[in-house]
Amino acid sequence: MIEKVYPMTQQGKKKLEEELENLIVNKRREIVERIKIARSFGDLSENSEYESAKDEQAFVEGRITTIEKMIRFAEIINDSDIAEDIVSLGRTVTFKELPDDEEETYSIVGSAEANPLEGKISNDSPIAKALIGKKIGDEVAIATPGGDMMVKITNVGRFK
Repeated sequence: MIEKVYPMTQQGKKKLEEELENLIVNKRREIVERIKIARSFGDLSENSEYESAKDEQAFVEGRITTIEKMIRFAEIINDSDIAEDIVSLGRTVTFKELPDDEEETYSIVGSAEANPLEGKISNDSPIAKALIGKKIGDEVAIATPGGDMMVKITNVGRFK
């Protein structure tokens, strides 16, 4: 079976490694302590603290497994072979929505490190898919649920 590859920046991999270490070293210990305290309350069948701690434990263990898999199959983005003005994974792109010239900037990253609130969008997102391979000055139609949005690429830079 072929495993999924997780494209990401070196910074994204480092952030995942830090999260993994925190979950293993700190969070696991905290949850074990919560379970121990909840058990001391007696009857586990009606113990909401115990149930809550066990639920959190299951979530944390699942997250640990997910992060370990992402790190194991990480593919670090190398965009040095791509021209500086071409939109690609690992680049930051600025564009203006046409015709109102509203400017937006996004960093295109792998799905493992995407966080739209931080301006990091997945290479699998509709915006990134439409922009990848285009260059400064190109006008691009981006498919959205409300219809196509026309944009003009004004800047492309390295991800920081």
